[in-house]
Amino acid sequence: MSPRRLGGGRGLGISGVIILLILSVVFKQDFFSLVGGGALGGGGSAVEAPAGPVQASPEEELQVKFVSFVLDSTQNYWERAFADLGAQYARAKLVLFRDAVESACGFAQAASGPFYCPGDQKVYIDLGFFDELDSRFGAPGDFAQAYVLAHEIGHHVQTLLGVEAKVRRLQQTDPDGANQVQVRMELQADCLAGVWGHDAGAAGLLQAGDVEEGLGAAAAVGDDRIQKATQGRITPEAFTHGSSQQRMDWFQRGYRSGRVDACDTFAGR
Repeated sequence: MSPRRLGGGRGLGISGVIILLILSVVFKQDFFSLVGGGALGGGGSAVEAPAGPVQASPEEELQVKFVSFVLDSTQNYWERAFADLGAQYARAKLVLFRDAVESACGFAQAASGPFYCPGDQKVYIDLGFFDELDSRFGAPGDFAQAYVLAHEIGHHVQTLLGVEAKVRRLQQTDPDGANQVQVRMELQADCLAGVWGHDAGAAGLLQAGDVEEGLGAAAAVGDDRIQKATQGRITPEAFTHGSSQQRMDWFQRGYRSGRVDACDTFAGR
């Protein structure tokens, strides 16, 4: 999934500038103006300019445009979904940064990976993460990147629905079960990302192989795979996000059903 591959799966073998021009005409929003932040056409999503003194490269600017498009797509979906429930969706902001950033949840470095902060309702992504997703985690592809952002927006949805607050209360009352509850919340965010993916597919925004890219990313960031790579052994009691298989299963459940009510990872607790 990418602005380079939109339009019912047709490939566009022309320069990035021409592609952005075509997209601006087709979708009636100014894709060129997305670099560096600002409201997106019609939706009101916002991307805050990358922090740091380094001048953005043309490749990085295209990355910002792609992330902006995915951000708008996910939040357009959730805005409609909330409206169907008679509720109002408050849009999250996306902060792109280099190396380190200060958030309402504290100071974070790029090594911590993408994260959502309920304190300021912002998603934080280091600009180098998507390259790392490919080179370190072996999960290449545009939709792999889209999955990561959709997962973080899933956490925003959980905050708006009160799930995040309930999880924190459960963790305080039952510290021994804190990791297990955290895993359930993370898997639900994976499922919510899949629900958005279902909608994106129905809208013709996906291409053959995109779902597989998303599943590859879900598997790549499973706790078992990361633990095996970093410490040489798997310790399930220390999981915080779920195993590779769990993350793929819940993403698929959301994608296949397209229903939020299919994402009850807390059932039976």
